[in-house]
Amino acid sequence: MAAAEEDAGTLDEIGATLVVLGQRVRGLELQTVLSGQYDKGNAILAINAGAGGTESQDWAQMLLRMYLRWVERKGFKTEVIDSLEGEEAGVKNVTVTVTGDYAYGYLRAEIGVHRLVRISPFDSSKRRHTSFASVFVYPEISDDIDIKLDEKDLRIDTFRAGGHGGQHINVTDSAVRITHLPTGIVASCQNERSQHKNKAMAMKVLRSRLYDHYRQEQDEEMAKLEGVKQAIAWGSQIRSYVLAPYQLVKDHRTGEETGNVSAVLDGDLDRFIEAFLFKPPEAAKTPPSS
Repeated sequence: MAAAEEDAGTLDEIGATLVVLGQRVRGLELQTVLSGQYDKGNAILAINAGAGGTESQDWAQMLLRMYLRWVERKGFKTEVIDSLEGEEAGVKNVTVTVTGDYAYGYLRAEIGVHRLVRISPFDSSKRRHTSFASVFVYPEISDDIDIKLDEKDLRIDTFRAGGHGGQHINVTDSAVRITHLPTGIVASCQNERSQHKNKAMAMKVLRSRLYDHYRQEQDEEMAKLEGVKQAIAWGSQIRSYVLAPYQLVKDHRTGEETGNVSAVLDGDLDRFIEAFLFKPPEAAKTPPSS
């Protein structure tokens, strides 16, 4: 009996050791795929509600909560720097800075359109609705990277901050919106009392968005030269979250799916992020399915 117990204990120990080794190997593999120029750095996350009014705005709020929960699991830090609330519920758009090692590397897997199917809590007839929201992620660009910003190309507006933050924020026109006139790209910040600090943060976001804009232009030009047609469309969602008539979250790029929708919306995203990061390179050229 003693020998049998000893053997069982040894098997348990070996099993635990294999689990730890597997986790270490997975960690090393992640470091390998997260080797892009900005993967190790911080990220700027932007969520925008799609067409559909309150439904989509509520969905954008749900996505924000999902990412904030995921960030909390990772031990990263976040700061909501700009938010425009919906008339009845949710948010029209929101921008968040995410600070932590490999924040951009992980979150770039979330770029795209996210679709929600559910029985609407805002529909008295309890009909099923489909809502869309887009997620953009930009690397936080350091000041030593050359992004051409000519003062004459910038329009800087100040306004009174709205939404959350308390009345102490709203007493002056401290919020700042910067528009890059040649591209039409806009960045704003309203979370600080100081107009100077809001301007500095808005400028940081603008630099990141401009960098991403110019990089996409180069990628599209290279795609033309290579004869590759890029599929970039609002309707081409990367992931669907179905709450009714059944429960399912499915990533259309990788085929990864789960029926535990509540866990995903509570921030359990690693399986989807890792499936994207480890997908074969040729899959990046395949348009997502509907």
